[in-house]
Amino acid sequence: MEKAVEKIVVTAEKAPVAIGPYSAAIRVGDFVYTSGQLGLDPASGNLVEGGVEAETRQALENLKAVLEAAGAGLKDVVKTTVFLRDMGDFAKMNAIYAGFFIEKPPARSAVQVAALPKGGAVEIEAVAFAPVKD
Repeated sequence: MEKAVEKIVVTAEKAPVAIGPYSAAIRVGDFVYTSGQLGLDPASGNLVEGGVEAETRQALENLKAVLEAAGAGLKDVVKTTVFLRDMGDFAKMNAIYAGFFIEKPPARSAVQVAALPKGGAVEIEAVAFAPVKD
């Protein structure tokens, strides 16, 4: 008989609180599925100043905090999706992103969207493979 896989809701104290009815991440077995992370300051809940570069850096720091709360890390990420308000910001976002995923970067999609919550310039979500330690 196979063991049922439990769906675990992940909360991250070092990341911004959710701005809607969703979880920061869900862990199912060895996989972690994160919600999109904006460039929000975890303390204030406001977008950081400095444009798409600063927002990208903060979004990735928030993503890192969520993954750590789930028992994973950036090294475990196998796929990201980057949502940009303006595809003209791709090179700026990419330069910051590259500094977070140096070795074996994950697969990635990047798409332009009409708008993001709170007027953000970028939002990043991820899927990580992080085997549960017995």
